[in-house]
Amino acid sequence: MASIAAALDDLLNNRDLPVDDAIARHFSDDYRQRTDGTWSDRTGFAEHIAHLRHLVGHADVRVLDEFEHGNAYSDRHEAHITKTDGTTVVQEVYLFGSLAADGRFAEVHELTHMLSGSESDRGIGSARGD
Repeated sequence: MASIAAALDDLLNNRDLPVDDAIARHFSDDYRQRTDGTWSDRTGFAEHIAHLRHLVGHADVRVLDEFEHGNAYSDRHEAHITKTDGTTVVQEVYLFGSLAADGRFAEVHELTHMLSGSESDRGIGSARGD
């Protein structure tokens, strides 16, 4: 079964695994993602993850609900993030996606809702470096 929690753990916490390798492990070559209305292709997603690796010291993803049927995947999870500056952010994420034939994520649509953190962290789900 696909797991966004496993993917996010590799992307954000497994610093021994290069970003491109972590993405290749969990996401198809033509992966695309829509977060809070903004689309990213795989290149944009890689930029987002590289930026997060500079901001995030550790992320704990807690899956609250998860469903997979055929190539459809959905979940509701909380991302408990400790940033490198010691501040924390908690986001609730509603995720709907599709899986490629090999079981990797092909497309993800997600809506984020900040449960705690500073106003400047509201867009962390799609943040990229300047």
